[in-house]
Amino acid sequence: MSHTVFINRQALYLRPDPTRVVVRSFKPATEPRDLNPTDKTRANHILERILALPEEVAAGLLAEVLENFQGRHRNLLETFEARAKEMENALFNHPDVSPVQRQLVGAYFLHEYSFEASALFNPSIVAHPDQSGAPEGGRRFIISLRAVGEGHVSSLTFRAGSIAPDGVVTIDPTARLAAIPRVRSWTTGPDGDAVEVVFKAEEDLSERVIFPITPAQSNGIEDARFVEFKENGKSLYYATYTAYNGKAIRSELLETSDFMSFRLSPMRGAATYNKGMALFPRKINGRYAMIARQDNENLYLIYSDDLRRWEGGTPILGPQYPWEFVQIGNCGSPIEMKEGWLLLTHGVGAVRKYTIGAVLLDKDDPSRVLARSHEPLVRPDPSEREGYVPNVVYTCGAMRFNDQIILPYAVSDTFSNFATIKILKLLEMMKAV
Repeated sequence: MSHTVFINRQALYLRPDPTRVVVRSFKPATEPRDLNPTDKTRANHILERILALPEEVAAGLLAEVLENFQGRHRNLLETFEARAKEMENALFNHPDVSPVQRQLVGAYFLHEYSFEASALFNPSIVAHPDQSGAPEGGRRFIISLRAVGEGHVSSLTFRAGSIAPDGVVTIDPTARLAAIPRVRSWTTGPDGDAVEVVFKAEEDLSERVIFPITPAQSNGIEDARFVEFKENGKSLYYATYTAYNGKAIRSELLETSDFMSFRLSPMRGAATYNKGMALFPRKINGRYAMIARQDNENLYLIYSDDLRRWEGGTPILGPQYPWEFVQIGNCGSPIEMKEGWLLLTHGVGAVRKYTIGAVLLDKDDPSRVLARSHEPLVRPDPSEREGYVPNVVYTCGAMRFNDQIILPYAVSDTFSNFATIKILKLLEMMKAV
């Protein structure tokens, strides 16, 4: 069956924009707050030079900084003050520091970071918790995206949009500004650090950037697979993602109800030391369920009574067709339909070409594979082969809307696009197992 029969690419490109920047802590040498106040390091020297400035010179320099950067960020003076507060230990021996000097100190220990300068990819999509403003007969949605900037550090960013009744997708305009959240709480436990972060109400959804916070995430929050989880008539949004510290990976869990405040916490258990975990959107037979990749050869079904502990599992799917001989993995949380659970998969074939396929799992017993696609649903077309990683199409989650699957997908680890898939045609092309 021709792909044009049921796959409709929308040419709605989300490309990285290097002009969008956030301000982050700048840490020359060792962070001053970690030092003995009597130590003399580069950071201490910078601090002493700033505090040695006459008050009028410091005021003029602060005004110059504000004029230069004010239009690029919200509430810069507040941001400078917050950074100075983080350095209280370093400022302890300087009790007569004026407000101007404190704000200038904060400015010198910050820097701009272009968080999506290199890539904007691996999207995931869920229904928006606020459906006001949705087109009649349509739906509002939120997509998450993996943004990559300097040093190949990955963060999490968002966009909102709408689906019309006919399946046409539109994306809301992207805000020019961007911001990282305030850390509301930080808890250190035996399994690692858990943090709660919150954005300001005036910050548009597309302004919100969740940058790595804990040591386990220091080099990236990667490939968030969002799902709207329903239990007892209520919805919460969870995302499993890969935390990367430059050497090791592990799966962690994000949760939110409003996409304004978020909790990020480690998961534990043998199954969490791999990538690509995806949570089912509801409990199955009273237990949480997850699709996971543990050995690159098979996809596993795992049950747990504890949302944060995942052990073992049963292999349910392995490479079968040439386009997935090298590797198979999931492409987001399973989608519930009357026919069963639709699980999108990725396969890696010759010359490391990534494509997207599909599997149908039994609704009551997802370990039973009912059908699977013998050909890819989406493969890189000629305009989608070039990028940071050539010959790759990939997604971290799709959404059902009426008789279609709305599929945001990444192109060559560089930018993202959308496709729609007719469910009936998709089921017709899948082979029974």
